[in-house]
Amino acid sequence: MTATSEHAYETSTPTHPIASKPFTLATDLDGTFLGGDETARRRLYDWIESNRRTVGLIFVTGRDPAFIKTLCAEDGVPWPEFVIGDVETTIADVTTDREIKPIAALEAEIKHLWSDGAERITMALADASGLTPQETEFRYRLSYHIDVDTVDRGAVQRVEALGYDVLLSDDRFFDVLPRGVSKGPSLLRLLAHLGMSTERVLAAGDTLNDLSMLTCGVPAVAVGNSEKALLAELDGDGRVLQAVDHGAAGIMEAVSALDLHPV
Repeated sequence: MTATSEHAYETSTPTHPIASKPFTLATDLDGTFLGGDETARRRLYDWIESNRRTVGLIFVTGRDPAFIKTLCAEDGVPWPEFVIGDVETTIADVTTDREIKPIAALEAEIKHLWSDGAERITMALADASGLTPQETEFRYRLSYHIDVDTVDRGAVQRVEALGYDVLLSDDRFFDVLPRGVSKGPSLLRLLAHLGMSTERVLAAGDTLNDLSMLTCGVPAVAVGNSEKALLAELDGDGRVLQAVDHGAAGIMEAVSALDLHPV
């Protein structure tokens, strides 16, 4: 099932300026918003900054808030209005003083589903080969680096038996999440909370962990450098544009091709 068939969120009255903007980009970071060459990235970032009155920006990423704050404060990347991060287990507002503040009402279900997951999963995977814990703070998920040649093939089954989901991506990452939590449902939850129309939101991604977002019912693009596993899942799905250009250039290609905003 897609996220749209599994999850229904009641749209609220618009409460944030982003809801009145004609277009909003909801984008993965690595390989997508941060992908492509420097010229293409600069073109996209400058276009966003020069159209802030009409263009909204949401990051939908596995990265944590600390990474995003450094990225935007030090590397010249546009600040988003909202962040769906920590492999979609954090849903947060970016405040006027550049703090990334979790929205408790949207995280309540995620927190409940996670419960004591960190302790249970750590114990279940303590002896699993080919999995190395990532060195970052986790709230409602656990993430590992994976060695596909040596990984314990029973690890996924052990996690799922405990009632949690496993997300494998790019042959490098093994993420354990609360059941049913992924990019698509988290994005739809945020859009409904903000009272935003899904028709003017573009979802952009490049790896398999973007699949639920690209198929959740909003206009979507798989940028030109997308991994083969993602493209295989999207094969025959005419709702998702498969861009020719890589990374940032692929996003601009989709904005123009889908007539979402003048470029």
